[in-house]
Amino acid sequence: MPTRASRNTNNPITIGGVTVNPGERHSIDLEVGRLYTHSPTTMPVQVLCGKRDGPVLFVSAAIHGDELNGVEIIRRLLKVPALKRIRGTLIAVPIVNLHGFISLSRYFPDRRDLNRSFPGSEKGSMAARVANLFMTEIVSQCTHGIDLHTGAVHRTNLPQIRANLDDPVTLELARAFGTPLILNSALRDGSLRGAAQDHDIPILLYEAGEALRFDEISIRGGVEGIIRVMRMLGMLPKTRRKAPRDPAVARSSSWIRAPQSGLFRAYAHLGDRIAKDETVLGAISDPFGESEQEISAPFSGIVIGRLNLPLVNEGDALFHIARFHRTDIAHERVGDYTETLEADDFPYGDS
Repeated sequence: MPTRASRNTNNPITIGGVTVNPGERHSIDLEVGRLYTHSPTTMPVQVLCGKRDGPVLFVSAAIHGDELNGVEIIRRLLKVPALKRIRGTLIAVPIVNLHGFISLSRYFPDRRDLNRSFPGSEKGSMAARVANLFMTEIVSQCTHGIDLHTGAVHRTNLPQIRANLDDPVTLELARAFGTPLILNSALRDGSLRGAAQDHDIPILLYEAGEALRFDEISIRGGVEGIIRVMRMLGMLPKTRRKAPRDPAVARSSSWIRAPQSGLFRAYAHLGDRIAKDETVLGAISDPFGESEQEISAPFSGIVIGRLNLPLVNEGDALFHIARFHRTDIAHERVGDYTETLEADDFPYGDS
């Protein structure tokens, strides 16, 4: 009959033919194909297998190769001292889309979006093959997941969690992460979230910052959030630190688009509270200033995404606005969150 100690022992995990046993930490180069030169390309994976059993959590970044905040979040996460006491297993994948990462591009060389290629296939496009490998080697072995993203090129996002909030387990994870705002986000065909849900794996999508840029608040918030989720799951010891306030929940959001082409001046900033027909978000004019049009808010909400490029064409997405039942509370949560991360002298929780 097994002893109590043996019943609590974690299970080994095998990725890319490499087995990581309880109490071990290994970096694995998961081969994803070869270049024109016949040189192999690999997906870097680091596995922390705790001595005691618990959830298996994957944290992934750079599914879009130009989204760099998540890579730095994972680098800092792996240095957190508390991970020496981990229960269960953490699988960290900082660069999923190696081809896009090398070329500073969102896409694969054939312009396919990896996050529209899941669950993939062994004989499909390059993106489909990488998606299939990621699902087979990583996701299928996990109980939970966190996928790290930023806004696109020239667009920046306020730190936020997007998830299927109709699932109570996912909602609990989203609240634990600690961003000021969480959005109920529909699943898209071909997305990692959709493929993970088909395997009954709850997954959070963390959006923060801009492509090809590091943003300190977004990075700190990402590491803090992952640590909070791991503590909630029992993978790390509880902390004495004060828990963040409950996030504001948005059930819908919309982009405000450019009414004309021209030079764009933004007045509203990320996290700003806007009022319908009262708040002027920005203005667009021709280079001479002879034709200018102000952009008003067609509904009330909080700015969660914004275009940073001052040159726009008619129809370009300018401001992403989330709707909340109480925009005053949502605005307050954003302010508290930013102030806390800026003033935190001991980031990433107790060691």
